[in-house]
Amino acid sequence: MQALALLGSLVSLVCLILVLVKMYPIEGVGKTILGFICGLYAFIWGWQNQAKLGIKNIMMIWSGAIVLSIIGNIAAGS
Repeated sequence: MQALALLGSLVSLVCLILVLVKMYPIEGVGKTILGFICGLYAFIWGWQNQAKLGIKNIMMIWSGAIVLSIIGNIAAGS
């Protein structure tokens, strides 16, 4: 089950990077760095701007990856 958690984490990282790339032209360097340091900020920002930026699929995948990672970690007992 650790493989499931690892897969969820890797997919989450890829989605974080994709959202940060979309965030940079709109919010600038400061908030993009904040999003890198605090992924929760980038996650919330992505959901708030998903319709405007057309990233609904990325956000759905990211949400699913978080759930997958949580389930994998619970099943692995860590």
